[in-house]
Amino acid sequence: MKVDILAFAAHPDDIEISCSGTLMKHIEMGYKVAVIDLTQGELGTRGNVATRKKEASEASKILGIVDRQNLKMEDCFFHCSESNKKKVISMIRKYQPKLVFANSVKDRHPDHAKASNLVSEACFLSGLPKVKTELNGVSQNAWRPKAVYHYIQDYYIEPDFIVDISNQMDKKMMAIKAFKTQFYNPESKEPETPISREDFLEFIKARARNYGRLIKKEYAEGFTVEVPLMINDVLKTIE
Repeated sequence: MKVDILAFAAHPDDIEISCSGTLMKHIEMGYKVAVIDLTQGELGTRGNVATRKKEASEASKILGIVDRQNLKMEDCFFHCSESNKKKVISMIRKYQPKLVFANSVKDRHPDHAKASNLVSEACFLSGLPKVKTELNGVSQNAWRPKAVYHYIQDYYIEPDFIVDISNQMDKKMMAIKAFKTQFYNPESKEPETPISREDFLEFIKARARNYGRLIKKEYAEGFTVEVPLMINDVLKTIE
């Protein structure tokens, strides 16, 4: 199954919080998008593996992605090891994306930066023919995405580019709220966390408004790049 964009996340819900508007916008344009969660979020304070899996499935339907897989790495304790790199490489080679989205390069949760580095390294290694991987017993061919873009999460990072998601913001909030155990629910009896308070959802919208203001739009999402973007026609950047 070949896709245009393959989005990686340390935990189920990272994608929804950070770049789901951009993914939905590109799906509406006709592009194919798949999501790979590295862990099951099993050490999260609220919910469990079963509820997180169900919530991820519901969110995926809202997003309209063609596929979603979980690599079941160890939440909070996974490393940038050879084994984990090859798990990610196998997914890159399976889906052969033109573009990869990865976690924020630095953030409050240490898994985010670790996942960012792991996916970035795997994207490079995936292009080396002598790095061998198999999927279902079949050898895979080398494949390297053309670019890796990092979405921005909890900590503020100055974006290298911004995507207008004004038309997708309502569905983005729906996808986030699909993770009922993780976010604000006045009927929940589980412990409060930094993301379970009602003001966190307001923060998500305020962050999107802030990015949107920079490009004179209502809502937007920001990204950082690993290498400078190539521009052929500078006038098209202001259209």
